[in-house]
Amino acid sequence: MPTIKDIAAACGVSIATVSKALNGHDDVAEKTKNLVKTAAREMGYTPNSQAQALKTNKTYNIGVLFSDNAGRGLTHTYFSQVLDGFKVYVEKYGYDVTFIGSRFGNRRLTYLEHAKCRNFDGICIVCVDSFEEPMIKELSLGGYPIVTIDYAYPGFPAVLSDNKAGMKALVTYAHSMGHKKIAYIYGDKSDVTSERVASYLETLETLGIEVNPLYLVEGLYIQTDVTEALTTRLLNLADPPTCIIMPDDFAAMGGINAVQKMGLSIPRDISIIGYDGVKLAEVIRPPLTTFRQDASKIGQEAAKRLISDIKKEPHDNKRVLTVSGEMIFGESVGAIEV
Repeated sequence: MPTIKDIAAACGVSIATVSKALNGHDDVAEKTKNLVKTAAREMGYTPNSQAQALKTNKTYNIGVLFSDNAGRGLTHTYFSQVLDGFKVYVEKYGYDVTFIGSRFGNRRLTYLEHAKCRNFDGICIVCVDSFEEPMIKELSLGGYPIVTIDYAYPGFPAVLSDNKAGMKALVTYAHSMGHKKIAYIYGDKSDVTSERVASYLETLETLGIEVNPLYLVEGLYIQTDVTEALTTRLLNLADPPTCIIMPDDFAAMGGINAVQKMGLSIPRDISIIGYDGVKLAEVIRPPLTTFRQDASKIGQEAAKRLISDIKKEPHDNKRVLTVSGEMIFGESVGAIEV
């Protein structure tokens, strides 16, 4: 394994110059930097992370807490895309990503204890369920640079998806296609779900549509069996909806199964709308009308803000960023003739 000393000998410069060049110091000429970096790459030089940690008091390791009480983990397509965007960005700046868990070998630890064992430079908190869990709140008070996704803690940067605008766009589109009997199967209890439900109710009121309490049904995210059962229940109502908004695109598969089992057709007999805009929505037949969240950008923006805080860079007061999405017009919503 080549060392800094080997690179210095190959380039005819001092060890200190090599170190400065590899770390991007301004007091080294650009020509020398390029010479050193080229030599390091060709010689297969890899910096020793432990040595770097001792020298800089940084581990270049970021902890990611992905809390999901239902145990869906990275099968949750939206969050897997968010985390991929986060990972790609931080790796460009030389950081590794380690997931924070409640076990360390055979020992059970709190999230904060795990973070201390790993000595993270910063932490990203991503929760499908509740940010108010005691261990998560304890971690937020642990003194680490922290960024949150889809939730805003006071004093920390956060990146949010525009859930209000997303739901408003879906309900408004369904109404524009003539639908007034619009049902919504919403997901697990969370701040995201609360925003979407509030937007659903607010948009119906704005459009002059009376809210039918039977059309607002609690379900679960990415659970096809639960969504199938709830869709069947809605379609068996004495006055069934003409359009159903699903918790997410994956859960919509359960709704589609229910429709097919009842011998009905989409969108002739019932219109179906998803949420998230994942690739699955494009291959469902008929292609799903949905709202695409910019998951990759959400992850990248979260990484950008966290690294900025780790480096103690100055920042503006816009600590909370809301990322817009876009409507995806599939073929699962039919027109209702008035």
